[in-house]
Amino acid sequence: MRRTLTVSIVNFFLFFGLACGVMAEELRVSGGAAPSEAVFKRIAQPLAQATGITLKLSSAGPVQAWKDLDAGAVDAAAAGITFQEWAALMESEGYKVEKGNYMAQIIGMDSIKIFTNKDVAIQRLDKEQVKGIFTGEITNWSQVGGPDMPIVVVLGTKIAGTLAEFKKKILGDAEYLKDAIQVETAADIKQKIIATSGAIGIGSKGQVDDSVNVPRYPEPTRIITLITKVGERQDTVKTMVQFIMGEGKQYL
Repeated sequence: MRRTLTVSIVNFFLFFGLACGVMAEELRVSGGAAPSEAVFKRIAQPLAQATGITLKLSSAGPVQAWKDLDAGAVDAAAAGITFQEWAALMESEGYKVEKGNYMAQIIGMDSIKIFTNKDVAIQRLDKEQVKGIFTGEITNWSQVGGPDMPIVVVLGTKIAGTLAEFKKKILGDAEYLKDAIQVETAADIKQKIIATSGAIGIGSKGQVDDSVNVPRYPEPTRIITLITKVGERQDTVKTMVQFIMGEGKQYL
């Protein structure tokens, strides 16, 4: 009797899953701050509920994310950069790219925000002030209308795409401050800023909340690109992209 009941319960759930068209399936994605914070973390739960696809996210900058995809460690890679810029970045690192082996899709937009510790109550910075802070030419908040305290710049080793875009749009030919505090991910940057008096760093729009001060400035925007290998997991990726472009928009 007990065995019959157990089999009946299993059969019921199998039938229920098939009838609803929602079967559990894992999709592994490697990406940095822009795709993770602006897209994937926001749609992960509703995507699973609507399609049965569960996301397994790995934190990596664009170079490592592409390598993860080629190595078969993930099913898709994503970055806050265009496909052409991404391929050029890989080639600049000495990595051979066969563009015909990949499918690229734009899945969203993001803007690069500036975060400061809440003891820096500055509300607006212009482009030259931001450049001066991140290159080390401006070292005290009083130089830009803030409190008299040292500026502590926090950067991340795993947000290469964000750093490259910010440098191109804000710093130009100048380099980042050499003795900036180095952490890893965008989440690490934010936590270090929260814990450090006078700290400042950059991150994704999706990270904005009341735990940090977010001054206005001429912020760069960027597209978020998803790449997959041709012929690999295309149906599952297509389902996810269709969700992002449709029902998932309300969460972004």
